[in-house]
Amino acid sequence: MTTVSRVPVVIVGAGPVGVTAALLLARRGVRTVVLERHPDPYPLPRAVAMDDETRRILQAVGIHEEFAAVARPANGLRLVDARHRVMAEFRRDDAHGYHGFPQTTLYDQPELERLLREALTAHPACELRSGTEVTGVHQEGEGPVRVTFRRTGSEDGEEHLWADAVLGCDGAGSLIREAIGAGMEDLRFEERWAVLDVRTELPVRTWEGVDQVCDPAQPATFMRIGADRYRWEFRLAEDAPEPDRARLRELVAPWVEVPPGFQGVEVLRQTSYTFRARIADRWRRGRVLLLGDAAHQTPPFIGQGLCAGLRDAHNLAWKLALVLQQGASESLLDTYQDERAPHARHMIRLAVATGWAMTGGRGRAAAVRRTALGAVCRVPGLTAKVAAHHAPPLSSGPLVRRTRPGRGLAGTLCPQPWITAGGGRGRLDDVLGDGFALLSTRPPAPSVRAVAEALGARVMVVEDALAAWLRAGRADAVLLRPDRVVLDTVPPGAADFTGTAVWAPLLAPDPASVP
Repeated sequence: MTTVSRVPVVIVGAGPVGVTAALLLARRGVRTVVLERHPDPYPLPRAVAMDDETRRILQAVGIHEEFAAVARPANGLRLVDARHRVMAEFRRDDAHGYHGFPQTTLYDQPELERLLREALTAHPACELRSGTEVTGVHQEGEGPVRVTFRRTGSEDGEEHLWADAVLGCDGAGSLIREAIGAGMEDLRFEERWAVLDVRTELPVRTWEGVDQVCDPAQPATFMRIGADRYRWEFRLAEDAPEPDRARLRELVAPWVEVPPGFQGVEVLRQTSYTFRARIADRWRRGRVLLLGDAAHQTPPFIGQGLCAGLRDAHNLAWKLALVLQQGASESLLDTYQDERAPHARHMIRLAVATGWAMTGGRGRAAAVRRTALGAVCRVPGLTAKVAAHHAPPLSSGPLVRRTRPGRGLAGTLCPQPWITAGGGRGRLDDVLGDGFALLSTRPPAPSVRAVAEALGARVMVVEDALAAWLRAGRADAVLLRPDRVVLDTVPPGAADFTGTAVWAPLLAPDPASVP
């Protein structure tokens, strides 16, 4: 039997990226159907690290308080040599960083997925269909997209959904990527690593941060994830088998003395992964778009794999909602890849470079690297500056009005301090809501206020930290996109934004509706 129905958005894949996209769309009134081929969430740990910017996305989804209850802030990163002597320490232990959350958080991915799915199930605009394998996606011209699928254990045969848009959140082996004819550019990194997740009450030596062992002979990563949960990662030689229990005892010995037979240690997962660096050459064809690992894959050295996918969802959801609900220009969707691909490429290359600096080279090359790294880390204030880094600003484009190359606030994320408004105190984003926002150091001029009203933007005259941020960025006011990226600025003493004529046609069905 074949059934056919029409929905605004079909999301293929119910991992964290797909569910986050569904929830962000639901908050904007867009109904979604999420199709997932597995009947149940994957129960074993995978991603374990998250930065404060990504915590802010969980805030936008509405689960940040629940997540805080199962997450663990970390102190930062230590680079240690083969004898576990500290070479450099990058502290990231500010409990209220630039984005209002701990700078580094460690967590158990199944716990995150549980929270996301609970939120998905509770929202009337979201529908999850597990045990449903998508077998094809087809779009003719500018019409709706046909999604063909089979239900596990059903005798009904193929079924169809018609969607106004399809989001491919189906991982590294993405069917949706193949359907839109996208290829993967190899960024020249490939290594096999063994991953060990355990639960134990044995005394484990940890400084409550991440250890990166910079030993070319046996590079490794270690972190404490929970009260009694730990992860180790060890690079494997080419064609080497996974380490047996005896070898694992040797590998973890610098941190914990494991008795023979692994007594007192519960192995939650032992597996191996091939870490790769790749990015899709096409993220969109018509109304079919790629997110997460379907669009890019990165080595884990800076903990940005899942973070990048959640950034994809945050960047795309508000744009797609404007197109579907308010008739915004279809060209608005072009800005998704234009903004996210360079950003993702930068983070992947940073991860590759970090991996090489930490673990690359042998013999003389390794000695040179260690000497150079030690010298660099002794530069006063450098480790603090590196540890406090934020993701790079978005490239200049229609939705990023950068008037001074390499300078200014456009394309950067607004900080999120706690503020007092309406007689209460809360995080900035909670006060601003889900839409556009105008932050100004003084009551805005009539033309600026008219733009804000046309976009339904929350207008706020700011003081203290936000006013200082505006002054440092040489702006009297900024227009924030729903993802909290600065869209445009009002320069000091000016009466209007710098580029309304460029971005207004993308956001409104009738350009004349925005002055």
